[in-house]
Amino acid sequence: MKTETIKRILRVICLLLLTGSLSGCIYWIRAYQTYLQMDEFDRYFTVVSADEFTLQFKEPILYSKDFVSLSKLYASQDVPTPDGRRWRYWFRKVDANNKLIVPEVKFYSDLNFNKEGRIIAWSFSSLFLQIAPPKFIEVSLRSLGGAEIDKEKRQLRTNSKLIDKISEDLPRKSAVLSQLGEPLEIKDEGEVEVYVYHFLLETHHIEKGYEDRALSEVKISFDKKTQELIRMTGRFAGLKVSINYRKFLDEPSEESS
Repeated sequence: MKTETIKRILRVICLLLLTGSLSGCIYWIRAYQTYLQMDEFDRYFTVVSADEFTLQFKEPILYSKDFVSLSKLYASQDVPTPDGRRWRYWFRKVDANNKLIVPEVKFYSDLNFNKEGRIIAWSFSSLFLQIAPPKFIEVSLRSLGGAEIDKEKRQLRTNSKLIDKISEDLPRKSAVLSQLGEPLEIKDEGEVEVYVYHFLLETHHIEKGYEDRALSEVKISFDKKTQELIRMTGRFAGLKVSINYRKFLDEPSEESS
């Protein structure tokens, strides 16, 4: 029996175990089914990158209600479209007291749903692409196909060794700062500087007990010697994102961590 077949059987068994342990959490089952699709990325997804980065779902599984169940947050805008509906999440840069920064710095993430309420596209605006370049978003998504599942934390740990590496220039600190402005805090971590930003989600409702999820703390790390952006971590509307850019390069530097 082929290794990939064995792996898929094991994941199905895991799905059955999750079904029993997460009673009433059917949205986690649909999320897991979407994760299984990552094994055949080009069969189930299409990437479109221009001013925005968009992940298109060819055989959508997740419903709009699943995103609320998973994140406990509601979108900033909910508007009808010819295909169904579009949810837009606006994130605005704030200071230590959660007051909006002037001049305004903001970005958005869009979720598009069909008339049955299933997700058909997920987009990120151009400003977000300053800290998460399109090619790195795509390769990190592809790496989810070999990700390990942390059932306790309900997270995926990607395995960059299972995918083809890319040849791409890393963003420079000067270019990133010209778009994001001054950070809330700068942390010195040896050979790396970590710039910390806060972005507040504009939302009309947050489920009780999850108010802290509206605030996104984004940490972007720069190599002091090369001035290159090497890592980004953050949480956006309940979605945890962590990308170590060097791990996806075909010729990572000797300083890679």
